[in-house]
Amino acid sequence: MAEIAEGGGGGGHKGKKRAKKQSTRIDMTPMVDLAFLLLTFFVLTSTFSKPKSMELTFPVPPENIKEQPPIKNGITILLTKDDRIFYYEGEFKPKDTDKGLKTTLTELNFSQESLHKYLADKNKWAQEEIAKLDEKFKNKQLADTTHKRMVKEIKANKIAPTILLKTDDKATYKNVIDLIDELNINLIGKYVVVDILKPELDMINEKTGG
Repeated sequence: MAEIAEGGGGGGHKGKKRAKKQSTRIDMTPMVDLAFLLLTFFVLTSTFSKPKSMELTFPVPPENIKEQPPIKNGITILLTKDDRIFYYEGEFKPKDTDKGLKTTLTELNFSQESLHKYLADKNKWAQEEIAKLDEKFKNKQLADTTHKRMVKEIKANKIAPTILLKTDDKATYKNVIDLIDELNINLIGKYVVVDILKPELDMINEKTGG
C-alpha cells in the first residue's frame, strides 16, 4: 500500500509546550488503481493503425498465349512512363483484317476531364442504376443485404465494361493504384490486371519513342 507519512515535532526542547502534531498519512492506492483503470480504458478503446490493402483480380495465366481472347465490352488500358495512359476498345488487331482495321491507341491523362470522364461515360448505365438502388436503400425500401447483392449484380452485368489493365516495365505502382482508384470511383466492378502482349508493347514504344 502506497502512503505518505509526515512525522510530528515538538519533542526535546525546553520552554513553551506545544501541542503534539498528529502523524498524517495519505493512502495513494486508490489513485494508482484509478491510473491503471484509465490506462486500460484508453488501450481498449483506442483505434490502432490498420494495414491498408487493395483487392486485385489476377486471372490464371494460360500457356503459350499469343493473342488474348475477345471480351464483351472490353477496354484495354495501357500504362507506361511519364504518367502516360493509352487505351483501345474491343479485340486487339495487330493489322488490318476482314474483321476490322488495325488497332490504334488513344491517349488519356489522369485529369478529371480525361480519364475520369471517359470511365464515367463508359459506365454511365451502371452508375444510374446503382444511384436508383442507393435512393431506395436511403428510403428504407431495400434491406442492406439486398442492396449489396443488387449492386454487385449491376457491376457484373454484361452491359457494364470490362477493363484489362496492362503495364510495361516503365510504369509506376502509383499510376496503377491511381487508375484502380478511378475504376472504383466510377463503380466499375469488372477489371483485371494481365500481362501486356508484345504487339501492344511495340505500339506503346512507337508512341513514346522508347
